[in-house]
Amino acid sequence: MLAVLMLAVFAISAGFGVLLPQLPDLVGQLLGQGSTAVQVSRATGLLTALYMFALFLCAPVWGKLSDRWGRRPVLLIGLGGFGATMLGFAVFETLPALYAERAFSGLFAAAVTPVALATVTDVSATRAELGRRLTFVSLAGVSGFLLGPVLGVALIRQFGGSAGSLMVPLVATGGLALVAALAVAMTVRTSPVAHPEKVRRPARVTSPEAVRWLLVLGFVVSAGVAVFEVGLALRGRQDLGLAPGQIAIMFTLCSGVMIVVQAVVFSPLVKPEFTRWLIAPAFAVMAAALFALPQTDDYRLMLVAVGAVAASAGILSPILTYWIASHAGPKSGAELGRQTAAASLGATLGSVAGGMLYDVTWLPNAAFVLTAAVIAFAVWPGLWLPGRLAPRASAKP
Repeated sequence: MLAVLMLAVFAISAGFGVLLPQLPDLVGQLLGQGSTAVQVSRATGLLTALYMFALFLCAPVWGKLSDRWGRRPVLLIGLGGFGATMLGFAVFETLPALYAERAFSGLFAAAVTPVALATVTDVSATRAELGRRLTFVSLAGVSGFLLGPVLGVALIRQFGGSAGSLMVPLVATGGLALVAALAVAMTVRTSPVAHPEKVRRPARVTSPEAVRWLLVLGFVVSAGVAVFEVGLALRGRQDLGLAPGQIAIMFTLCSGVMIVVQAVVFSPLVKPEFTRWLIAPAFAVMAAALFALPQTDDYRLMLVAVGAVAASAGILSPILTYWIASHAGPKSGAELGRQTAAASLGATLGSVAGGMLYDVTWLPNAAFVLTAAVIAFAVWPGLWLPGRLAPRASAKP
């Protein structure tokens, strides 16, 4: 069942990332010859934000419904709707259709990732097991984001033209989502399962304030990553003149680094209760890397900064998810829906900020500099939060 959940999350993540490297070019084609760089950058940010905003609105609702109906029906709705949406809009070649596709895809994607994580929480008997399984699902999502941009570029090179660039990636990832839906129907249980006692009671967080801060920090991480993604695509294309393939390489490096660090953080080499001490250092590295990224035009140095952002985000995302999941108890769908909503809201605002602030003249590199400042402030709660999590961490797995 774990492999099926990984496939489901992979399909959703690939569907989001498949158009990302060429999104500025695609938007420029759809806007027409008279479009400006400012119009392209703003539309690129808004398209990415729309997908994330749909996740923000719908993830808590789908999570609660999965607690009530069971995991399988909600997963099937999400995967089936996601696949059908991508296939349905693949034949349209207008900017409004692209906006509609991103909105509906986000709506149905919101039913997959948090519910897949809740399903993992249902069947994990210890905190160590929970951490490893959550990491596997997270790695599947990162892998989808890794292969999605590469797949999109490869399909464009193979088929060419604006119609091919829009249609073929959407058909490919939509079909994959439908295959994942079939696998879920065959393997995931219909009815809700009892939450294991070893995870449900000893691992409970005693401080509601700590939980709220976990959600806030998840919001900050996602906002930072969204600004980074939009800014990287725009800077690479408009300022440095990089080809879509070179931009895809940077996204691939980003995802590859995330895979490695996530595999290490929740490996048998690291105790789950120790991970809370990595929060503050990871935020410090992420802030420094985001500030440094626009300061160089050297492609190799940019890859170093990209790798640093990826490493810090790859550490933070699964750690925050793990601590929230271990607190969730029998309402893991609702709690992880809230976590997905917070992360999606951060990604929404970050995507808008990345597009709107990219070409401002009052502050050079405003998107990267301001985001680095916000993330630097997140180091402070990261320093005292581990102590608030200590009651949960003291329980034996």
